[in-house]
Formats: sequence, C-alpha cells, structure tokens
Amino acid sequence: MIATGDADSAGAFLTAEWRDLVLVNFEAPAALLAPLVPRGTKLDRHRGIAFVSLVGFRFLNTRVLGCRVPGHVDFDEVNLRFYVRRELDGEERRAVTFVKEVVPRRLIASLARAAYNEPYVALPMHSEVRTGDADASTRARYVWRSGAGEHQIEVLTRSEFRLPAPGSDEAFITEHYWGYTRQRDGGTIEYRVTHPTWRLRQAATASVEGDMAAFYGPEWHEVLSAPPVSAYLAEGSAVTVFRPRRIT
Repeated sequence: MIATGDADSAGAFLTAEWRDLVLVNFEAPAALLAPLVPRGTKLDRHRGIAFVSLVGFRFLNTRVLGCRVPGHVDFDEVNLRFYVRRELDGEERRAVTFVKEVVPRRLIASLARAAYNEPYVALPMHSEVRTGDADASTRARYVWRSGAGEHQIEVLTRSEFRLPAPGSDEAFITEHYWGYTRQRDGGTIEYRVTHPTWRLRQAATASVEGDMAAFYGPEWHEVLSAPPVSAYLAEGSAVTVFRPRRIT
C-alpha cells in the first residue's frame, strides 16, 4: 500500500510538455536488470522480453509547483530506463524505473535527486529535429557529452503518426503512467504521471553512437552495442508528474 494517502491526492509536482520523443529499444538479460528493480516491484516483460530504452525528448513550458524557473523552462533530457510493475489491491501499475538521466542544467538534476532520488546528472547537451520538405521525413537526434566523449541517439522516420495498437510493442514501451525509484535506505517511492496516449512514427533507421559502456558501465556494453530491436518517434503531449509517495 502507499504509506501516506493515495497517489492521486498527492498533488502535482511538475507540469510540462514532453515533445519529439526518440525511443530506441533493446533486449536485456533479466540478470542485468534484477539488481536494479526497486523493492516492492517486479521486472515487467512483454512477449517474454525484458526491454530497456534509450529515450531522448524535449522538456517545454516546465513548471515546478506551478512556477516557471527562469532558464529552466525548456531543455533536453536523455535517459536509460526499463520497465517494472506493481500490483496493488487488484490493480496492476505498469511503470518505468531509470538507470541514468541526463539534463543540461545542474539545478534540475539537483532538484530531481533531492525530491525523488532520481539518478540525474547534468552534462552539455543539444538536440535537433528536422522535417524534410520533399518526403515529410523527420530526423531527430539528441547529443550529450561526458568525460567519455560525445554520445548520440538518432532516428529517421518516414511513416505517418498513428496511435499504438493495444497490446503492441509500441504500447508496452510508451503506455506507462507510474514511476518507481529506489531510495538511499533501500526503500521505494512511487509517483504517478499522466498524459494522453502518444501518436508514434516507426523509425526507418536508428543509431546509437559513442562509448555507451564507458558512460553507463561495462555491464551495458553487450546490450547497448547490439542492434536495436525497435525505435520510434513519439509526438508527445502535455504531462503532469505528481508528488512522490513512499510505499511499504
């Protein structure tokens, strides 16, 4: 159960728009993810596969507790995430949990670590989203730099935006409305995220560049150096992230 009240009554912590989401997806061994699963949740699989996703997107019109922070309203994020679930009173809460999240502003990283203990780091970043005039193709890429060099994820799409079919891989990757994060004492917090279903475009090509093993750890080399099993560009929408609650 949730330790203090229902998550729906927790109140909004952050509102924003998440736009131009690049989702590059890989298959990972359960043994790699098991030690990272927050207590009180279970690793979630789809078609028997444990997916991990490299996700880049644009934060726009960001407000924390209803307030705009100058210089921190529009920015990029890249994260490495995987999928967990929790059953509560007959309800299955399908969720994400993060391995590492990258933003370009130190204040944002510090606030997320303080409020949620999310694994944020602040690094130089930039993004580019271009739509071709002739064929309506879209190329989207997110770039960040660390001590290990430059890293990049990119997709090229040529298909039309469409809603994911129920039960599809696309729905599994994008339809998550909860987050779980391990705390310093080993406990877990839970928070709710709301947004409408996102329209997606299948990627015609997808690439991951840079020394990802140096950035995420050598245990990630085999997973992130393999060809992606899928990649999408999501249109995005307005989102609300609610305040966290500790679970027991």
